[in-house]
Amino acid sequence: MFRFFRARQAQSSHPSKSSTQSLPNVNCGVTSTLPDRGQLNIPLADVKAEDLAARDAIGRGRTLARQDRWAELSRQMRAADKNRAAAPDGTPIADLLAFGARSDVVLAVEHALSDGNALCEYDLLGGISELEDEMRAHPDDAMIALVVALTHIDLAWAWRGTATDATLPPLHRSRCAAHFDRAAALLPKCRAALPDSPIVAAASCALLAGQRKASLRVADEYERLISLDPNNQRHMRAMGTHLLPRWFGSYAELEVQALRNAARTHDIWGAGGYTWVQFDAITLDEEACARLDVEYFLEGLYDILHHRPDQQTVNMLSAYCAITIQNGPRQNEKAETVRAQIHEAAHGLIRDHMTELHPMIWAHAANGFNNSVRINSAERFAARGQRDALRAIGDLFREELLSGMDVTFTPSGLRLSQH
Repeated sequence: MFRFFRARQAQSSHPSKSSTQSLPNVNCGVTSTLPDRGQLNIPLADVKAEDLAARDAIGRGRTLARQDRWAELSRQMRAADKNRAAAPDGTPIADLLAFGARSDVVLAVEHALSDGNALCEYDLLGGISELEDEMRAHPDDAMIALVVALTHIDLAWAWRGTATDATLPPLHRSRCAAHFDRAAALLPKCRAALPDSPIVAAASCALLAGQRKASLRVADEYERLISLDPNNQRHMRAMGTHLLPRWFGSYAELEVQALRNAARTHDIWGAGGYTWVQFDAITLDEEACARLDVEYFLEGLYDILHHRPDQQTVNMLSAYCAITIQNGPRQNEKAETVRAQIHEAAHGLIRDHMTELHPMIWAHAANGFNNSVRINSAERFAARGQRDALRAIGDLFREELLSGMDVTFTPSGLRLSQH
């Protein structure tokens, strides 16, 4: 969905704990029936309510920027950042406000770059120049400077695109580097003014993708971010992704940092700190999956559930085990064994903990929780997730359904009854 989040975290949307967020409303249920057999009945979470907080925050950020109400935008970002407020999928509200504020500029450049025949310098530089002017008009406001820095990171990725290093045109390479360099020049001021800000620390981690240094203290940067916002699993998952050999790390460092993270966050997540760091990395890399301490990973999975027993977390972990972990290339026998053990955990998660279905979460699971996926229709995207979920849950209860039993999920737990 957003290039910035892809660069920063390489994954995307999924529930996490926030003490201020509320669960989506549950509306009409869905029923799946095997011919002449039992029925599968499960309450369905309101798709629109699931992403309302995120859409609202993005919309507010966009509106405040369009109305030149930059001081109010800064105030709202500071408040959300200080309170560690997050959308149901774990995305910090401050991030969403900042994305809304820069979205017009970023989308204009993306559109211009997608239509090479219509390239003009104003489309490419006009918007960011206006944002730079706003920053100069508010010289003491680090949040506005941060929005400008984040815009430069987004524009760097827009110029980088999906081309390989060998096929990236020289102009694109130089513009990408220039935007990363400008962001790097702005962020120190933000860090000095807001040393305890998670959104600033996250921006520093996002900038890592544009650094050309031979040695980067990637784990240190993420450790600092996680210490500022340890309740948000997205930062841990981003660290795991960036510690893969394809980015800045190694398999040995990934394992060490996952273990260190579990120790640092044990009071909050139990062994879950290990699981979160490995969560996306093992779906992206066969060798990382093969090397996983799967017993400790599964222990962490249930520790996460113990500390965050809400249905968004239950659906996320269930969908991950049932669908996401199965999407690997299947070329490594040891990795395949690990996947099978994780896949098996879906049974207990669904049978013992699920009470309602969150279609958007299951839809994201099929894409590996990739936050760069563009969603043209939330309703169609959710419908696909609903189909995937019902298929997975139906397979789990196939014997009961074939024997004529109804499988019903209720707020108090699973109920089996004769059809």
